[in-house]
Amino acid sequence: MIYIAVCDDEKCMSDRIIAMVSDFYKRRNMEINILPFSCGEELLKYDKPIDILFLDIQMKDLDGMETARRMRKGQFKGFLIFITILEEMVFESFEVQAFDYLVKPIDVRQFEKTMERLIVSVQNASLCNLLVQKGYESSIISFDEIVFCEIIDRKVYLNLTSSEVIDFYDRLENLEKKLDGRFFRCHRSYLINLKYLKGYKNGTAFMENGKEIPVSRLRSKEFSQVILQYMKQWRR
Repeated sequence: MIYIAVCDDEKCMSDRIIAMVSDFYKRRNMEINILPFSCGEELLKYDKPIDILFLDIQMKDLDGMETARRMRKGQFKGFLIFITILEEMVFESFEVQAFDYLVKPIDVRQFEKTMERLIVSVQNASLCNLLVQKGYESSIISFDEIVFCEIIDRKVYLNLTSSEVIDFYDRLENLEKKLDGRFFRCHRSYLINLKYLKGYKNGTAFMENGKEIPVSRLRSKEFSQVILQYMKQWRR
């Protein structure tokens, strides 16, 4: 499921964008959820994940550029596409890491080109993200946010760089398959992100967040080899 937000204070424009986005993904049999917002203030109150945001720059009261600045300072890490009547406004979009911009009235061919590039970027980004399902809620966690993973009584605990801990039911074996080469299972109950490894001594891995993780004797020799391989491959 891809969560898409459309924020525009003109209902006719918002409806048009929603229709174009819906048609684009329907033709590709991709499941999406579109969330409409009529102003920046309303969007800023929304506290659930957004993967793609279409945001009008010229809105009353709180404009789109300021809305984007506040969202980037918060938790929003998704793809941002500005909707604007003034093409020169796009130069400010670099500040908020905009993916692209569409000029009103929206040209169908330009929209299709933007969306085709967006699909590729979303797919590439998902390769380094973990989708966590907890009940009816889902979260997308970047691999770089995960310091280490621990399993206790069939429950996985993700310890993040923000000090937040996210828990959900899964097997560590399943999680290990979803992660990449920067992660190492140093113990039957732990997976660590080698990016945040500060040191290793006497069967203990010292992480940058101050946590000490046990390394089993069976994995200690392999651990040393994995660290060397990681330094060659990931810290080039």
